[in-house]
Amino acid sequence: MSRQVIVGGLALGGGAPVRVQSMTTTPTADVEATLAQFSRLYEAGCEIVRVAVRDEGDASAIRALKDRSPMPVVADIHFSADLAVLAVECGADKIRINPGNIGGEEQVRRVADCVRAHHIPVRVGANTGSIEREHLAKYGRSAEALVESALHNVRQLERYGVEDIVVSVKASSVPLTVEAYRLMARKADLPLHVGVTEAGTRESGIVKSSVGIGALLLDGIGDTIRVSLTDDPVEEIYAAKRILRACGREKDFVEVISCPTCGRCEWNSMALAQKVEKFTFGVKKSKKIAVMGCVVNGPGEARGCDIGIAGGKGKCVLFKKGEPVATVSSERAEEEFFAAVRECLEEE
Repeated sequence: MSRQVIVGGLALGGGAPVRVQSMTTTPTADVEATLAQFSRLYEAGCEIVRVAVRDEGDASAIRALKDRSPMPVVADIHFSADLAVLAVECGADKIRINPGNIGGEEQVRRVADCVRAHHIPVRVGANTGSIEREHLAKYGRSAEALVESALHNVRQLERYGVEDIVVSVKASSVPLTVEAYRLMARKADLPLHVGVTEAGTRESGIVKSSVGIGALLLDGIGDTIRVSLTDDPVEEIYAAKRILRACGREKDFVEVISCPTCGRCEWNSMALAQKVEKFTFGVKKSKKIAVMGCVVNGPGEARGCDIGIAGGKGKCVLFKKGEPVATVSSERAEEEFFAAVRECLEEE
C-alpha cells in the first residue's frame, strides 16, 4: 500500500479511494472563467483540480480561486521557483513541479522549504519527453528510464526534507505507461498519479486511457487518475468515472447494461439505453438496470439486474430480477420504463 498525503483536506493514497482529477483550460488569471470551469468539473465528479501557472498573474489568482473553489487546487509550474513559491504562498493545496527544470539546487531548496512550511504535497514525475540524458543514455526510452528519472526528482526533494510526494511516470504509449507504473509500484511506496499522457482526442484518448489506467487499477496500482483528452475537461471526468466503475473501484452508482442489438431487435432499444444511462449517471446508489433488444435472451441475461426491459414486435416486457412483471406497447415503453426506473431508484 502507498503512503498517504493530504491535498486540501482530501486523503490521497494509503487506502483512500482513487481520486479523480482534471486540469482547467482557461487562463488561470481569468478568475471568473476558471471558477466556472471548476463548477462544471465538480458537478461532473471531479475531486482535485489543477491549474497552469505561467506568470505572476496566474500564481496570484490562486488566492481568489481557493476562496471559492469546491475542490483542492493544484498549481502546475515549470521553469520558475519564484512562481512555485508564490503559488504556495497564495494557497495552492499542492504543486506539480519538475525539480530538474526549476533552476538548480538552490531553487529546489527554496521550493522545498516553502512546501514544508505550508505542509502541502508535491507531485513530481517523468514522461517520455522529460527523461534526463543520463537515464536515456543508460536505459534508452524505456520503463526503467522513466522510473529512474522520476526517482531522481524525488530524491532531490527528499534531500531537503520533503516527504509528501506524489509521483507519475507517463508515456503516450500504453504498454510503456503500464510497464513503468508497475515497476514504480515495486520500487517505492509513493502515492501514484496515474494516466496516459498525450492520449489524444476524445475517442482515441478514452480508449488509450481506459486500457492503460484500467490495467493498472485492476492490478491495485493508482491513487489518483487523470484521463488526458484533447477535449472539454469535463469529458475527462465522465471517462474517469466510467473507468473506475468498470474496474470495480466505485460501488455506489447505477450500472446500465444493454445488448449491442442484432437483426432480432424490432424497436429502438439503443436510444432508450442512452437516455437511461444519461438519466442515472450521477445517482449514487448501487443499482443495476438492463435495456435489452429482444425477449429471446434479454430477461435471462439480465437476471441479476434490479429492473429491465426487453423488446419484441410492437411490445416490450418489463422485468424485475429476470422475472416479467408487465407487458406494454412499444409506443408506451419509454414512458412506462422510466416510471419503473424512478420507482427503483427510490427504493433503499
